[in-house]
Amino acid sequence: MGVIKYEHEIPSDIAPERLFKAFVLDGDNLLPKVAPAAFKSIQVVEGDGKAGTVKLIHFGEGSEFKSMKHKIDALDEKNLSITYSLIEGDPLPAKLEKISYELNFESEPEGGANCKSVTVYHTKADAEFAEEEVKEGNEKSALLFKTVEAYLIANPELYAA
Repeated sequence: MGVIKYEHEIPSDIAPERLFKAFVLDGDNLLPKVAPAAFKSIQVVEGDGKAGTVKLIHFGEGSEFKSMKHKIDALDEKNLSITYSLIEGDPLPAKLEKISYELNFESEPEGGANCKSVTVYHTKADAEFAEEEVKEGNEKSALLFKTVEAYLIANPELYAA
């Protein structure tokens, strides 16, 4: 099995605690609301929301995919981080075993946050995985981040406490 690792950072003017609450703790509700073309629904099918939880994500009408399953590997509310894996579904190409994600929401000295993302593609045997495929996925993630960020800016009371 091969491993391809991609790291990415997205700065934000929003506090890291607020971003973490929106994306991680309430993402099941918020993402279908702010990005309905991307997400139709997100539901827990196994677990209590902590490590080991499996979520079924149904994509919206505007997506090329139907559904996928994520498994939470680790959730650290104190340090504002989550690690999860795409374990099943349309977005998982046949040449990959899984895709693992690690998100960390960190404070910036001048205010706001920096969202650090590490994506690890676990290929089957010696399968090749093109850089363009990685880039496309990360561009979609960045667009989703900016969509949620704009929603939070427009609604400053949400996830504020």
